[in-house]
Amino acid sequence: MNLNLLIDNLTSPALLFFALGVLAVRFKSDLEIPPSSSKFISLYLLFSIGFKGGQELAHSSFTIEIIWAILFGILISLLIPLYSFYILKKKLSIENSGAIAAAYGSVSAVTFVTAVSFLEVQNLDYSGHMVAVMALMEAPAIIVGVILIRFYCEDQENSPKIGKILTHSFTNGSVMLILGSLLIGLLANDQQAQGIKPFTTDIFKGFLAIFLLDMGIVSGRKLSDFFKSGWFTAVFAVAIPFINGCLVAVLSGLVTEDIGNRFIFAVLASSASYIAVPAAMKIAVPRANPGIYLPMALAVTFPFNITLGMPVYLSIIGPYL
Repeated sequence: MNLNLLIDNLTSPALLFFALGVLAVRFKSDLEIPPSSSKFISLYLLFSIGFKGGQELAHSSFTIEIIWAILFGILISLLIPLYSFYILKKKLSIENSGAIAAAYGSVSAVTFVTAVSFLEVQNLDYSGHMVAVMALMEAPAIIVGVILIRFYCEDQENSPKIGKILTHSFTNGSVMLILGSLLIGLLANDQQAQGIKPFTTDIFKGFLAIFLLDMGIVSGRKLSDFFKSGWFTAVFAVAIPFINGCLVAVLSGLVTEDIGNRFIFAVLASSASYIAVPAAMKIAVPRANPGIYLPMALAVTFPFNITLGMPVYLSIIGPYL
């Protein structure tokens, strides 16, 4: 791996703000981002990414590569929870195994946003349709997780209902916003898009830094819960996402030659959902313990990906960098 690439990533302001948030918790500081502000920033980031993706899509022609990219993304989100579940089932309960498998098969919109910023630093572009791919990868893993829990659950009467979870997956706020913003960006002409460019583009990195500061604070608070779950979940939260990311970094070459798109695929495969999946599992599998899968995704996998994972995946795709 290119050492300069790793150093540049570790010294980026966004990542350092994340580290500041973790340190603030460890040193028992009263630093915090108000919940309302945190929610606004997360909505802004999703809106900005979706709108810019729609604009990119508006300037590109619909090709067979876009269809293959969507199918490849959905296939990833179906396969990862399948084998993850059977690995997890050896040590954990059916409910916890299904919830964790769904989290690691689904994607993290925040990790996607960070990956986009990482590509910008490397002066690499990605295609607008990857925003749609990311949004479409949310639901399949949740459905697979719920189906596996239903299949192995002894209490069939109280097992989660697929229809309700499917509806919830597609009406989840983050999915609705990013797909809606993608559509609006696709319909807006250049002059209309230029009018809001200062909001969608110029302040993006600043908001991302503040959001990652908040994520650092949240992660720091979750670490103590995670340490109680044992070594198995710790190893899983690093090893499986890393393997997923490396494999997809290579296999994505079958559907696209674009370095930025392949990098996004690798990051999505290695990420874990800590927004959409916990919200769905709270309804579907209340017996699953969020004190296990939330810290795994947020306090271990997310920091690993944005520090070490991303430079490794990009190096696999573009060894000449």
